[in-house]
Parts: sequence; C-alpha cells; structure tokens
Amino acid sequence: MQLKYLAKISAGHPFRGRIAESRGSGIVAVQMKDASTPDGVNWAGCIETEPTGRRDDCLQVGDILVAARGSHNYAVLIDDALTASGKQAVAAPQFFIVRATAAQLLPEYLCWFLNQPPCQRYFDLNAEGTLTKAIKRNALDQIPIAVPDLTRQQAIVGLAHTLRQELRLIEQLRRNGEQLQAAMANQLAADLLAEPAAATPYR
Repeated sequence: MQLKYLAKISAGHPFRGRIAESRGSGIVAVQMKDASTPDGVNWAGCIETEPTGRRDDCLQVGDILVAARGSHNYAVLIDDALTASGKQAVAAPQFFIVRATAAQLLPEYLCWFLNQPPCQRYFDLNAEGTLTKAIKRNALDQIPIAVPDLTRQQAIVGLAHTLRQELRLIEQLRRNGEQLQAAMANQLAADLLAEPAAATPYR
C-alpha cells in the first residue's frame, strides 16, 4: 500500500536561510547533522531557536523524519527522548515528517521499513538532481509499504532493537580495543625514550 494512505506527510518547518540560535526559547530545531539511523536524534546537539509563522508543526513522539536531500534518504523515529528533553521541537526543511495514521501500523515498524533496501532502492530510482539529490513529496507519497499484522510488526521491531544494541556493543568493544592498542604503543614509545643511548662500539 502506498504511504499516503497510511500516514500524514508534511514538510519540515520553513526556515529561511540559516537557522538562528535563540537560547531559552524552549524550542529546538532538528537538523540533518543531529539525526542518524543508528542513534536517532541527538537532542543535546540541537540548537534552540524561535520559529516564525506556522506553530502547528511541532514534532510528536512517534513521528518519523525522512531526509529529503542527500545521497541517503534515511528515516529517524522521534521517540520518548523528546519528552525527556523537556522541550518542543521542529524539523528543518530538509526533512519530511511522516506521522502514521493507520491503526494497524506501528511507527517503529514504519521507520524500520523505510530504512530497508526495498525503500532505499525506491528512493535511489526516484531521486532528482545531479549534485545534490532530493526526493519530492509525490515520490514519498507513492512509496510502497508492506504492512504485516501487528504481531509480526512487533517481532520485527524487537529484532531490530536487539540488533542495534549488539552493534553498539561491538562498536564499544572496537573503540576499547583501539584505545588499549594506543596506550600500549604510547607506553612502548615512552620506555624507548627513557632508555640510555646505546654506546658506540670501539674500533
């Protein structure tokens, strides 16, 4: 089924030019630098700003941000971390906001499916532009979405969550290993510098 029959799709907030910082506003702007597929939204990195014009486009838990521009049209779920941040948020215009409306569709599953190869191939085929590729609204409207029953959706979401945790653990182990090797190399270099210079053989 096409996405437009399953969700409400809207554009990010229409900021004009650079997003100006306004500390203490209580409203943050989510930009592309703040969001990634494995980690979601880095709320601590989002700048506070004072949006003008529309005020009905604040993000809600369960919304999905889809990158409209760039070589990778990734999807990121707005989860409970937004509530924990204690702030309101709007998306930069480089994002589409997808809000699931179908009763039998989990936002977590929809976000997962949008990041999978079938959807990514669709984005690649329908992207426009040469230097900077972009997905148009009508292309996102028409993307085909597979909707299994809720039990299967929940199982897929659980599996994806477990996999993300495992990948984070593997990444942490990799970083720990690199730090250990660097510490060993630094110690060996320090020991080498501390050794007295070898005597020149007498001839």
